[in-house]
Amino acid sequence: MKKCLILIIGLLISIIGFSQSKEQVRVAGAVEKLRLAMISGVREELESIVDDSLSYGHSGGAVEGKAEFVEKIASGKSDFITIHLTDQKISITGNVAVVRHQLYATNNDNGKPGEVKLKILLVFKKVGKEWKLLARQAVKLT
Repeated sequence: MKKCLILIIGLLISIIGFSQSKEQVRVAGAVEKLRLAMISGVREELESIVDDSLSYGHSGGAVEGKAEFVEKIASGKSDFITIHLTDQKISITGNVAVVRHQLYATNNDNGKPGEVKLKILLVFKKVGKEWKLLARQAVKLT
């Protein structure tokens, strides 16, 4: 009985410690929507999750706005086959959310298969009831 009670208390503490707020869950949903849109390459899906004033930084130093980001993926120039995210952390201050995670992907850019391993910083802003990607910066995972 005592062991069972200790186990239950430990489980409750771990659940409470790992719980996310409703807004963090919504931001996580926006991250997932972005991930799926990057894999599908569907222009409308990409445009719906990205803010008009997007600043999208690549690990190689290039920076794109919304139009360049969407066109590169929708045209297949940047073609993600798979994207897996790990170690995601979300913090929210007012209507701004900061997301950090690691990204592991396979791609087929310009018909050339490859792999991508990056650390990512995403900044979302709340527009109405939705979270839109405002900024992104990537660095190579070492």
